[in-house]
Amino acid sequence: MSSSTFFEGISSMVITTSRLRTHLLAGGTEAGIPVLFIHGNVSASRFWEETLAALPPRYRGLAPDLRGFGDSETKPVDATQGLRDFSDDLHSLVETLGLTAGGRKIHLVGWSVGGGIAMQYAIDYPDQIASLVLVAPLSPYGFGGTKDVAGTPCWPDYAGSGGGTANPEFVKRLAIGDRSEESDFSPRKVMNTFYFKPPFRAAPEREEVFVSALLSTKVGDDNYPGDLTPSDNWPNVAPGTKGMNNAISPKFCNLSGFAEIVSRPDVLWVRGADDQIVSDTSLFDFGYLGKLGAVPGWPGEEVYPPQPMVSQMRAVLESYQQSGGRYREEIIADCAHSPHIEQPEAFRTLLFAFLDEHS
Repeated sequence: MSSSTFFEGISSMVITTSRLRTHLLAGGTEAGIPVLFIHGNVSASRFWEETLAALPPRYRGLAPDLRGFGDSETKPVDATQGLRDFSDDLHSLVETLGLTAGGRKIHLVGWSVGGGIAMQYAIDYPDQIASLVLVAPLSPYGFGGTKDVAGTPCWPDYAGSGGGTANPEFVKRLAIGDRSEESDFSPRKVMNTFYFKPPFRAAPEREEVFVSALLSTKVGDDNYPGDLTPSDNWPNVAPGTKGMNNAISPKFCNLSGFAEIVSRPDVLWVRGADDQIVSDTSLFDFGYLGKLGAVPGWPGEEVYPPQPMVSQMRAVLESYQQSGGRYREEIIADCAHSPHIEQPEAFRTLLFAFLDEHS
């Protein structure tokens, strides 16, 4: 990644755990209350840098690079475990740093796929969590291939999800380190069109940092996007068993069990009103693209409707609430998939007040 200067008060380090050499950024006070910030797919810890730099001094913010992203070690992702490779990596980091020593609990803040990883962590290690903040999180039923709020698959083989759903031109441009805007599928163009709501653009120096973070993604079957399986079912690709996009296929990713965790930490769900990535009408979902006529052969609304991603999350969190948990949904106007970047003041007001309520 780019070696540009970090914000004042931000430090960079590599921690060797039993699972992974993990690079992370840290901000706040070293002895402060630990808050773990988890980035999403095709990104890295530097998307959290502004938030870390603004943390009140009573907190210790830690933003690791996930395996296969940023400056952390690259190891294959076993997609058949869903998001557990990432959850277990984070748990190993937490244990190595002693963040939960003496019964202390941690706050988790997860963006996009990072929101799913935070939920998986809470399922796997519920007694360690003080609170969860889900920022534009993916659906509890992963990405693609489901038709209703219960996560029912459109096809038995989950066609339309997994490694084969990534745009090959985008993958190619990631792999060659393309920093241009010459194509709609260049990483910079995708970021500025979908991660953010046009005409928003980060300041030039920050944009270069973010593009470097995108380009840090390790491309291949073991990482992003993963392998694929041909399918006779539309759109003719089904999940493989390796890599990030298969780990978030509903074949392997099902976070509905979050509703039943016993510890029940409070949840703040923050999303942008104009998100085109995680949405009930997502421009990254084959069901919605088929309905728009952008992908030929769509079998129709009854067989393959758009995935109701937001509605699926709301249904799981409502079930969580009925079981005794509490959640709050906050929608930030004039904002797409990255509230912490696009609307930082509104986001930080929500985040810091929520952390203060639960610390």
